[in-house]
Amino acid sequence: MSHRPLPVRRSVLRGSLAASAALALSPALGAAPAFARSGRPGAGWGVQTGDVTAHSGLVWVRSDRPARMIVETSATESFRNPRRWRGPLLGSGTDFTGTTRLSGLPAGEQIHYRVLLADPDDPRRTGEPVTGTFRTASDRRRDGVRFVWSGDQAGQGWGINPDIGGYRIYDAMGKLDPDFFLCSGDNIYADGPISATQPLPDGRTYRNLTTVEKSKVAETLGEFRGAFRYNLLDDNLRRFNAQVPSIIQWDDHEVRNNWYPGEVITDSAYTVRDVDVLAARARRAFSEYVPISTLRPGAREGRVHRVLRQGPLLDVFVLDMRTYRNANSPDDQTTDPQGILGREQLEWLKRELSRSRAVWKVIAADMPIGLVVPDGTEGKPHYEAIAQGDPGTPLGRELQIAELLRFVKHRRITGTVWLTADVHHTSAQHYQPSRAAFTDFEPFWEFVSGPLNAGAFPASALDGTFGPERVFVKAPTASNVSPADGYQFFGEVDIDGDSAEMTVRLREQDGTVLFTKVLQPGRVGQ
Repeated sequence: MSHRPLPVRRSVLRGSLAASAALALSPALGAAPAFARSGRPGAGWGVQTGDVTAHSGLVWVRSDRPARMIVETSATESFRNPRRWRGPLLGSGTDFTGTTRLSGLPAGEQIHYRVLLADPDDPRRTGEPVTGTFRTASDRRRDGVRFVWSGDQAGQGWGINPDIGGYRIYDAMGKLDPDFFLCSGDNIYADGPISATQPLPDGRTYRNLTTVEKSKVAETLGEFRGAFRYNLLDDNLRRFNAQVPSIIQWDDHEVRNNWYPGEVITDSAYTVRDVDVLAARARRAFSEYVPISTLRPGAREGRVHRVLRQGPLLDVFVLDMRTYRNANSPDDQTTDPQGILGREQLEWLKRELSRSRAVWKVIAADMPIGLVVPDGTEGKPHYEAIAQGDPGTPLGRELQIAELLRFVKHRRITGTVWLTADVHHTSAQHYQPSRAAFTDFEPFWEFVSGPLNAGAFPASALDGTFGPERVFVKAPTASNVSPADGYQFFGEVDIDGDSAEMTVRLREQDGTVLFTKVLQPGRVGQ
């Protein structure tokens, strides 16, 4: 298969990440470390890049004090004749975080960068540089594309456990040398406090790193920020961030479990009852700690849904199935103009799909289509995702998906594949009109993978409306299985530069391949 060889990034990182490795955080409460250059700004939370395309990308950093962000880029790690980018002033208004947009980059090239933090009053006083690298999307089809995806991190009280190596799944993903990482949501569990210990069923004890902010549900802006900082205490994640760019979306746990706009919270753990207030604070923290091109300060769009062009082989359509949805309900209404995407986002998606000239169109959904995800058990069942367990004609939120699938068929849009996480197991579903109650669509695949580091759960029930067949699944039989006992998953997508075939692999946290499916290019359905 034609693709850049794996050692490209591996060889350069041995040297360039040495400096980052020296910036290990205090394991106690996450205090940023002191640097040899006393009194100068420090970047102990590492660096990360996001929304990288052929010619642009965002670089993120957090300082331990007010500082000016400066980014230098180079074709080599020697940084001879670097290009310099003057970034923003970092201060308390953004929790000392900031992003710098790099533009005019060469396509399909390894970019080395280092971030310097300068004293705002004396630009000559800079802290220790923090280095990283990423690869821009190629404009040459023959180079191929490789990426990984997953979601769901620090959920159900299972946090960073040094006894099992922390978030070690990131090491396995990094070894595949992906062009980028797609996080399908639940980057944090703002509603999930993390205590120092949790008992395991066999009598063992699961031990967590803890912080003050993660001792309760997040309600204040500071607590939401603290939830994002918590994950950055993990060495594996910081190393991964310095070598692999991300495309990130959000789901419910960035705010609270199963939230929807307008919800009034009755949970006694909360003093703030208006979920829209919490969502606004969560969104601000999300925009500060995650490099997203449409959410960065000054961005006109101010939204999560977007399309990332990854060269002639791939476009990634990032959905937001949280911000515009209607209330969770029995979801059995016969008309539903708002649905789970909202009318404006649905029309945006149809428009962008029809404009795409990429061979493959990955639809990055933060929730599955045909897997039933209940919301609560009291009274008449309510539903959190799209399916509601009725295998008949589309109802409720299914109506929007039916409209979209019909549009893809009649516009003859080729190469659509759905990727998601959310349900805390891994599976592959094939949707086929001959098995479905709604038949006006072409067959397609949906692949599920996760969690990254959270409780694992049994396989969800299937709804027959769109004719899904579960071709593969790996899930525990018990609920909330800890990361210490496995069932942590990620997926890999590898698009060959010669044949344009897409190979999807579902993997365990150590990288073991569980399932492989090869898809052929140029088809409306698969």
